Amino acid sequence: MGETREVVIIGSGPAGLTAALYAARANLHPLVIEGTDAGGQLMLTTMVENWPGYRDGIMGPDLINELREQAQRFGAEIVTGHVKRVNLGEPPFTVETSEAQLASRALIVATGASAKLLGLPGERQLMGHGVSTCATCDGYFFREKPIAVVGGGDSAMEEAIFLTKFASKVTVIHRRGELRASKIMQDKATANPKIEFAWNSVVEEIRDASKGALEVVVLKNVETGESSALAVEGLFVAIGHTPNTSLFTGQLAMDDNGYLVTTSGSRTNVPGVFACGDVQDHVYRQAVTAAGSGCMAAMDAERYLERLA
Repeated sequence: MGETREVVIIGSGPAGLTAALYAARANLHPLVIEGTDAGGQLMLTTMVENWPGYRDGIMGPDLINELREQAQRFGAEIVTGHVKRVNLGEPPFTVETSEAQLASRALIVATGASAKLLGLPGERQLMGHGVSTCATCDGYFFREKPIAVVGGGDSAMEEAIFLTKFASKVTVIHRRGELRASKIMQDKATANPKIEFAWNSVVEEIRDASKGALEVVVLKNVETGESSALAVEGLFVAIGHTPNTSLFTGQLAMDDNGYLVTTSGSRTNVPGVFACGDVQDHVYRQAVTAAGSGCMAAMDAERYLERLA
């Protein structure tokens, strides 16, 4: 198995890389395992304008690269690999990747959450170019433009209401004839003059990836089978997120939706295992809050290891 590391960090988004920075500066020589989706959701983002310190904004992949290089400057080691299984029975914990089996006295989980997508052609190509999964991240780019939101739950209504601050019109696309959202959120959305509803409808097609910009979504009425074109410049997919926690089933405590449960900062139910970022945060889901919790996880891990010394 080789040497036992002080800290292994699974995940390389803002949470994992900030944890690596702090752990490296504490001389813990952290090893970061970045998966195939290295960098997390920021890699799907174009311009990030709400990261403090970048007055004119920074491209999502550029921000991740800055974070990577900053962590590496202080001695963090970053490797690419797919984690197949972990054993958190007792320290040192074992982490098995496709290439190696690692041992670590402390483990930081920063595997993030994946936004559920529609699975349509052109959706991923236009991510950051009209298609988005985060209203608070991207709403500002759609000032006085027509946009649509897909979904019928509380988060979809929150996004739609938030987006009315910027958009000329927001069309909520929902596959049913009534919303799943709470009564108070339904009332707020239906009372907003900027919000319209496309009931009993699903997105059938997203155009036009060949032009590199969203122009039209084709809707299909699930009751009549009829299709219609809706001209929009933004499409916000708000049908939920899936936390990347399947690795830890049966080992770490999770809530009903599969997010890791943390207490007293970043501590999980297993001493020596810490969690940060979207894998344990289903409320804020921002790069800056993920980074903040990555700092917390590294400091909690450092204090844990100090007590063991």
